[in-house]
Amino acid sequence: MQLSVDQLKLKDRAAELSRGLVRQRGIEIDKSGQYPWDVVEALKNERFMGMTISRELGGLGLSFLDAVLVIEEMAKSCTVTARIVVESNMGAISTVMAYGTDAQRKLAADLVLAGDKPAICITEPDAGSDAGAMTTRAEKRGNPYVLNGRKHWITGAGVSRLHLIFARVLDEQGEELGIGGFLAVRGEAEGLRMTRRESTLGLCGMPEGELLFEDLEVTPDMVLLPPSGFKRGFADLINAYNSQRVGAGTVAMGIASSAFEQAVAWTKERRQFGRPIAEFQGLQWMLADMQTQLTASRLMLYAAATSRGPKNSPFPDPELAAQAKIFASEAAFKVVNDALQLFGARGYSREYPIERMARDVRMFTIGGGTAQVLRTLVASKILGRKLPQTRDGYLNLANDSAS
Repeated sequence: MQLSVDQLKLKDRAAELSRGLVRQRGIEIDKSGQYPWDVVEALKNERFMGMTISRELGGLGLSFLDAVLVIEEMAKSCTVTARIVVESNMGAISTVMAYGTDAQRKLAADLVLAGDKPAICITEPDAGSDAGAMTTRAEKRGNPYVLNGRKHWITGAGVSRLHLIFARVLDEQGEELGIGGFLAVRGEAEGLRMTRRESTLGLCGMPEGELLFEDLEVTPDMVLLPPSGFKRGFADLINAYNSQRVGAGTVAMGIASSAFEQAVAWTKERRQFGRPIAEFQGLQWMLADMQTQLTASRLMLYAAATSRGPKNSPFPDPELAAQAKIFASEAAFKVVNDALQLFGARGYSREYPIERMARDVRMFTIGGGTAQVLRTLVASKILGRKLPQTRDGYLNLANDSAS
C-alpha cells in the first residue's frame, strides 16, 4: 500500500520520538512497572493522543491507518507507549465518538486530549471470551441506573479516568432489556474502585486490574446508547473491538519489526567459525522468513485499518480485523522468538532488549480476543452463520450439514 506524503511525515515524526525518549523510558518502565506519565505528556505534545478525534472536538481527524503508523513506531521501542496510543485512538474512545451524544463526545475528547487512556470494561472473572455471560448489572432505579458487578483484566485500571462499562440492563420491574454501555469517570463517580492489580509476564508499566462497582450511579446522560438500543445494541458496541484488534496486532508487529532489525544487525556483527554468522545459509533463511511474515502482517493490518464493516459501520470490517490480529500476533511471536534464537544466550539475557520483547509480545494472541475465538469468528463468516458454542449446538450444526 502506498502511503501519502503526509502519512510518511507522520511516521517519521513518530519514529523520531520513539528512537529518543520512548526507547530510553521503555527500559525503565519495564523495570519499575510504573505508568509513564512523562511519555504521555510527550505524546500529547506531538498530538498523538486522540489523533482520530475530529477537528471540531480538538483532535486531528486522522484515520485508523494514520494511528497504525504511529503505533508501529512506538512499539519498536516501548510496548506500553504503543498501547497508550492504541487506546487513546481506538476502542472505547472511538465507540463514544461513533455513538455518543454531543456532550459525551466532548467529555471523552477533552479527557483523552488531556492525556487520558480510556478503559473498556467487558471482561469478568467468569466471562472472558464469552462476553455474553457477563453478570454486571445496571438496574434502573428512578432516574439513574445503578451498577453492581466486577470486571477484571481491565487495561489501565487505576490510571484511566474514562471507563466504558458493559452491563446487563434491567428496567424498574427487573426485566432484562439487553446489554448496554455506561460511561463513568474515575474521581467523579462514587462506587468505582480498583481492588487488585495483576502481576504480569510483560507490559509491566501498563496496569491490568480488577474493578469493583458497588452501587455506582450512572445518570441517563452517561448511558452510551447505539441506534439499535439495548436489545440489539451490544453488537454495535462490541464492534469497538474491531479497531482495537487492529491496534493490538500493530503493536505485536511493531515489537517483531524491532526484534528483526536488531537480529539482522547482530548476525552481521557476531562471528563464529571465523566469519559473521550472517554467512550461514540456515540463518539467512530464518531472516528471510521473518521479513516475509512481517511484510504480510503489515499489509493485512493496513488493509484492515482502511476497511469498513457492513452497514456503513464506523469500525473496520470484523473479519479482516480478526484475520489481521490472528496472523500478526502469531507471526510476531515467532519472529521475536527467532530473533532471540539468533542472539543465542545474549537474547536470553536481560542486558539485551530481546528478552523484554519476548515477554511483551506473548500477550497479543490473548488480549482483545484470543486467536482461537477469532478463528471462530472468521469461520462463522465463512459459513454464513453464527457458530453455536454448546456441545449440542455443534451436534445440531453437524446434523444440518449432513442433511
